[in-house]
Amino acid sequence: MIYLDNAASTQIHDDVLTSMLPFLKEQYGNPSSIHRYGRLTRKAIHKARKQIASLINADPAEILITSGGTESNNMALVGISSKLPTSQIITSNIEHDAILEPCKRLISNGFEVSYLPVDKFGMVDISNLENIISEKTSLVSVMFGNNEVGTIQPIAEIAKICHGKKILFHTDAVQVVGKLPVDVKKLNVDLLSISSHKLYGPKGVGALYIKDGIKIDPIILGGGQEFRLRSGTENVASIVGFGQACEIAQNNLIQNISLIKKLQTLLVEKVLDEIPETTFNGHSESRLSNNAHFTFLGVNGEDLIIKLDEYGIAASTGSACSVNTQKASHVLESMGFSLEQITGSLRLTVGIFNTENEINETVDILKKVVEELRAVSPFKEKYSFGSKN
Repeated sequence: MIYLDNAASTQIHDDVLTSMLPFLKEQYGNPSSIHRYGRLTRKAIHKARKQIASLINADPAEILITSGGTESNNMALVGISSKLPTSQIITSNIEHDAILEPCKRLISNGFEVSYLPVDKFGMVDISNLENIISEKTSLVSVMFGNNEVGTIQPIAEIAKICHGKKILFHTDAVQVVGKLPVDVKKLNVDLLSISSHKLYGPKGVGALYIKDGIKIDPIILGGGQEFRLRSGTENVASIVGFGQACEIAQNNLIQNISLIKKLQTLLVEKVLDEIPETTFNGHSESRLSNNAHFTFLGVNGEDLIIKLDEYGIAASTGSACSVNTQKASHVLESMGFSLEQITGSLRLTVGIFNTENEINETVDILKKVVEELRAVSPFKEKYSFGSKN
């Protein structure tokens, strides 16, 4: 099996799994307990919080541990907006549903939500932000790196504009942290979302960075865990694994970036060279180094995924989190893609466990599958499909 869906989820690192096992068996105490078992698990959480903070150059006290990126995004939007009812929130058209769906709820509760458009590369025009900001604006939320096409936004510039207007800024950095250098102090963001399973850690755990001094309302009430901001007994084993994944990512960041960029470059060059009527989507330079998003004209992306799966290759058309909604990609629609272009799109995302041989094999199979599907495509008369030699 060749796994090229690392934007959806990643293989857990062996050292991460090893770090978790004691907390699934021997060290099972409740961190809120005052006895030895409780102290051991509480100490483990403290260590993990430091590891998570170190990866993004934050202070441990600025790390709120959550169940993942979705909760972190909800916490940022709802936790901030609840302090300023009926205010304006600004976001972009290409956000993950973990931002867009809470925004819909906020609209129904009387908030105003404004959406920033993007260009054909998926890039926000920051001049639009300056025009949309008003006296009512309480929060701006723009994702760091897009989960579908990989475009990276000018986060530091957006933060500067927001702070010039005394407005808080949040970024969904789920696809970026652990893959590229992230320094919250240099970026000067106020809130930043992270997910463990995107960086070779366990599922069901993540974090929200909250800059020191930022006040936020809890959305889960109870026993007062996590600085009284997120109640509920902590998922110790997963938190420990998350911390270990962050430490591994930090220690190997430069070499992993080099490896993944090499694999992505090989993949993109071979696909564009060997498969005609193919486009590479997203920004050519300001993009995630693990993301390769293509459109194969005359091919249905879902058919392509099914055929690739039969050959042992795991890929996707876009966000795995919204696959059950059966709707066209709002990201590609916002970038001006036609329905034909959207349905012919494929996302391949590489990871640290992939190899050059896997990339070469994938392109050989992909070329064969695209030719087979185009041979029976209703668009075959529209395009002169032919193989590149």
